[in-house]
Amino acid sequence: MAARPRLLFAGASFLVFSTVLGLRLFAQDDKPLQLDVKLVSIFVNVTDKTGAIVGGLTQDDFKVFEDGRPQKIAHFERQSEMPLNLTLAIDTSSSTFKDRGIEQQAAKKFVHALIRPQDRMSVIQFNTYVDELTGFTNNIALLDRGLEHMRGAGGTALYDAIYLGSRGLGRREGRKVLVLVSDGGDTVKGTSYEDALEQALRNEAMIYSIIDVPIEASAGRDVGGEHAMITLAEQTGGKSFYAFEGGLDKAFQNVSEDLRTQYMIGYYPRSQEPGREFHRIEITIPRAAPNSFNIRHKTGYYGDSLKGRED
Repeated sequence: MAARPRLLFAGASFLVFSTVLGLRLFAQDDKPLQLDVKLVSIFVNVTDKTGAIVGGLTQDDFKVFEDGRPQKIAHFERQSEMPLNLTLAIDTSSSTFKDRGIEQQAAKKFVHALIRPQDRMSVIQFNTYVDELTGFTNNIALLDRGLEHMRGAGGTALYDAIYLGSRGLGRREGRKVLVLVSDGGDTVKGTSYEDALEQALRNEAMIYSIIDVPIEASAGRDVGGEHAMITLAEQTGGKSFYAFEGGLDKAFQNVSEDLRTQYMIGYYPRSQEPGREFHRIEITIPRAAPNSFNIRHKTGYYGDSLKGRED
């Protein structure tokens, strides 16, 4: 079994946690509190056949199913003002060295355009190790400073970055987004793809993958790694973009626009099948003709992740 990844904090002389313990609540008599069923929150993006964003939909337009069973929508928002918690994870391995200055400038523009007073962002870099450059903050100057300290070489601990980034987001309230910038491919023996995906789903982290490869038809591309980044985005309700389609600036702009045009749908699960660990979610728009809309959302959730758990 592979060791859990460790997150290195800039300016510290020690490694900070390789395991984050879940919280257990206790009543005054030291007995565990029994938690009721919690709201399942799903962030949904809807586009038409041309890829244009579909706005103006109402709660009555949507139907929600969990494990094939219909659910009653209890909460609905358009263009959610819910606080945004975002971790920007940038690949600084040897293969990305030539693009580092471009990545820094594009990331700074993204930060300046996206962050509102209620939002918080952190910045991590990953190469052979995962290193936190800036903790969660809405201070633009601090985020800029973190991006300016990007350094690195060596391998690509992509799945370690997803694992640790998701765990960090999971402790926060509101929307949780992990933006990955990489040329694709994990070259460090550590976290597996399956464990990285599970942590993202357990911590409700939407993954947005910005795939930064030199040119579309270049030899030696890690197509398998690119496919993994695309699938991780699809499974968690995010989206993937290629940097060569308009450049990194355009890719970051696309992420920003996508986050600003989300519907938030919430429901309290009912008629659940006992013993099922992972619950699959399906959202439809019944009035629409088949295939007229593309509806994006996370594929499901782990039931114990709603109640808090101890690893």
